[in-house]
Amino acid sequence: MSDTPFLIGENMCGGYGKGADILHDCTVAVEPGEIAVIVGPNGAGKSTAMKAIFGMLNLRRGSVRIDGEDITGLSPQDRVAKGMAFVPQTQNVFTSLTVEENLEMGAFLRRDDIRKTMEQVYDLFPILKDKRRQLAGELSGGQRQQVAVGRALMTQPKVLMLDEPTAGVSPIVMDELFDRIIEVARTGISILMVEQNARQALAIADKGYVLVQGENRFTDTGAVLLADPEVRKSFLGG
Repeated sequence: MSDTPFLIGENMCGGYGKGADILHDCTVAVEPGEIAVIVGPNGAGKSTAMKAIFGMLNLRRGSVRIDGEDITGLSPQDRVAKGMAFVPQTQNVFTSLTVEENLEMGAFLRRDDIRKTMEQVYDLFPILKDKRRQLAGELSGGQRQQVAVGRALMTQPKVLMLDEPTAGVSPIVMDELFDRIIEVARTGISILMVEQNARQALAIADKGYVLVQGENRFTDTGAVLLADPEVRKSFLGG
């Protein structure tokens, strides 16, 4: 493995518009097939760090690189073409389209046959195959999340970025989503995830980043962070 991570947002400083910086020398990186999780208190800059890596806000300082290429100046759509896929926390499906139409929308940049990828998504999320003719707006919250992740996978990404994928779903659905995320990572796709359910997320993470006020407070493997008394006391409820 090279010294340079596959995807890295390095020393990122910036915020929204002309407002004050939210990120302060924040660094987040992930390798192929790894699950990297960003956790921290509300307002810590977790989602902002994710959006900065995806190009949804301008950095005042710092850089974003994928596979050694500097993509700091690229638009989100151009980053998709480089192999990044982003699933926002809300409004992440087309409610008036069917499940299958949502998946087809995910392949908008592709010019090849998408049927094999669609079958792979259905293998990963069997419920979506059963409901492929149903409107996404009629699905449960957990099923919608599966549609959103499936649509992102239709781009054949190298990096899958998930912003609070388990927000608002039951513990059982959360466990199932995490199992599917692990399966995706096993195919060699890098996973970068922001998650409020910090304890459960760190349990599946190869790498964890604890952010506080836009800064890296702790960085280590998920297992080490879970075992760290200070991390447990301050961020995991003891």
